[in-house]
Amino acid sequence: MLLYPVYALLFAQSGLSTAQISSLLAIWSITSFTLEIPSGVWADATSRRRLLVIAPVLQAVGYALWIVAPSYPAFAAGFLLWGVAGALQSGALEALVYEELDRAGAAARYPHLIGRATAIGTLASMLAIGLASPVFAQGGFSAVGVASVLACLTGAVIATTFPEHRSRRIEADGGAGFRAYAAVLDAGVAELRSGPALRAALLLVPAVAAIWGALDEYLPLLATEIGVADGTVPLLILIVYVGVALGGLLGGPASRLARPALAGVLTAAALALALGALSGVPMGFVLIAVAFCAFQAVQVVVEARLQDAINGSARSTVTSLAGLITEVLVVTVFAGYAAGSALAGHATLFACFAAIYVVVAAAIMRPIGVRAHGRRS
Repeated sequence: MLLYPVYALLFAQSGLSTAQISSLLAIWSITSFTLEIPSGVWADATSRRRLLVIAPVLQAVGYALWIVAPSYPAFAAGFLLWGVAGALQSGALEALVYEELDRAGAAARYPHLIGRATAIGTLASMLAIGLASPVFAQGGFSAVGVASVLACLTGAVIATTFPEHRSRRIEADGGAGFRAYAAVLDAGVAELRSGPALRAALLLVPAVAAIWGALDEYLPLLATEIGVADGTVPLLILIVYVGVALGGLLGGPASRLARPALAGVLTAAALALALGALSGVPMGFVLIAVAFCAFQAVQVVVEARLQDAINGSARSTVTSLAGLITEVLVVTVFAGYAAGSALAGHATLFACFAAIYVVVAAAIMRPIGVRAHGRRS
């Protein structure tokens, strides 16, 4: 989305104050947060592919509003639509991909496929950031806006090509009315009560994803703290994003690691993050990139093992619950970082949050159960 690196400039040039821009971001977050679980249940009660088609269309409409009628109401409506789109996609894509692979007897390929998709998504974001400047220079906000709308619509078209055999069964059972929605919600609650294995797998996802996902927002501040010039900061961030992309590609191979080895990778990543942050030199960002690479790879693995642990029909519901807990923990990290900033610098805070991963690594060491067909989860 070429709009992503410049939309704050669009808001500011449209006359919005910092408080108004913050309120827009709050609308975005609250919408996603509120709809996370209901949208997951809906994805289990109806066609997941249909939701994956609808979501980017809603996002495209929101971006179009920003360009056609730049004003606070239009920006708010755009963020509302963006939040709805994100909620519709959350859980639905993972569940659709996993069940189609499982139907083909290829569930073991899930971490490889999702890892590659994650890597491609990261590279696409890097490309969009790089293209935003020349496109903006040539055509301003209208050009980057049109490009973003077209990207969303292209995503919707691609989503129509996804196979989904379960949609036929849903149609045969009478669609996705309130009774179907309630039945799926009951199934999700029952699955979570079925045993500790699924609950442990579900909690590992936010435990791995939340901290490094939140610290990512503070990387520019860490860079400036060690004396990096403003113009050089994007280059250091780019190095870290290369690590994230590589981590996605390594998610598949990492899925073959036993729990002790996976815990060792996470512990080593925590050490690399702390050392890189505390180094006080730009080269420390190479260590941070290595850490983020490992975090991304481990995240792919624990997300795949969560899918393995789900046996019932409420796959999107359970996956969305993991997404909800992740968002709660991210907000908690933000609050802890804000409070800690009054006592310590960015490097120290990075090191302190990195230490939490030692506890997460210990949790990974514990067995979380075996799926019915015998594959370790």
